[in-house]
Amino acid sequence: MKVIIEKYLKYLAVEKNASPHTITSYGNDLTSFLEFCAQQEDSDPEKISVHSITRLTIRLWLGELSEKGMAKSSIARKVATLRSFFKYCFKRGHIDKNPAQLLVVPKKDRTLPKTVNSADIERMMDSINTDTPSGRQDKALLELFYGTGIRLSELINLNREQVDLRNNQINVTGKGNKQRIIPLGNKAITALKDHLETKEKLFGSQTDRDAVKGLFHSAHGQRMYARNAQRIVEKYLTKTSEVTQKSPHVLRHSFATHMLDNGADIRIIKEFLGHANLAATQIYTHTSVERLKNVYENAHPRAKT
Repeated sequence: MKVIIEKYLKYLAVEKNASPHTITSYGNDLTSFLEFCAQQEDSDPEKISVHSITRLTIRLWLGELSEKGMAKSSIARKVATLRSFFKYCFKRGHIDKNPAQLLVVPKKDRTLPKTVNSADIERMMDSINTDTPSGRQDKALLELFYGTGIRLSELINLNREQVDLRNNQINVTGKGNKQRIIPLGNKAITALKDHLETKEKLFGSQTDRDAVKGLFHSAHGQRMYARNAQRIVEKYLTKTSEVTQKSPHVLRHSFATHMLDNGADIRIIKEFLGHANLAATQIYTHTSVERLKNVYENAHPRAKT
């Protein structure tokens, strides 16, 4: 089974254009499941055969995860991993019957996205010292996150050539290598122009060809990596906002929620965010409704008993 898992992960990368993050997540899920199967059979993971897996085996694993307190959203992803893996096994002739075919995905607990209010966003942007090349980069990075709603993975993979300042837009490569164009606002354009003027001053001992093409840089001049970008966002949000979650995704949530609050069509927001279907975007309508309820409860004299 271990060999088939390795082939499956290569299939995801080559034929399905899955992101490195997706491949890592699926790989971790399947490794965890394989170790569980080995424990059940009192055997070595290397000796587990894909033919020995039954629907009961899968249900026992999912039950154990639930008993350990794993979130429904995490279990749902693991179910999706197994369904995809065993579908692959069935189609490739590795098994005669798909044990995951009738698996039901647990209904996820609905959690509303955390957002930063517009006043805190303004304070965050104003708090950045742009007298240095690194400060200018920080400003451009934060303006892009909030001004376009792009994902962390999309931002760190941006190249200079994807920024079109003549037409005030960026060309983003999203999940599944899907391309989309996102317009740039004036604040983001100004921040990007300032950053590009001093971008080369961020080059260092680890600046290779890929880093030169990249839009943002980490210490020593290499291409910006995810944890570095997360730290930058966390640093400035900590100074100016009391939001509990301080991450790039909070700025993405804030972008979508503020657009919706100000009258943007949810179908347009879907395109900006790069969502495959409208259902993923509709969570922001719930956020806006919750905000309206809070305003009503605090403002209307008969809202509270």
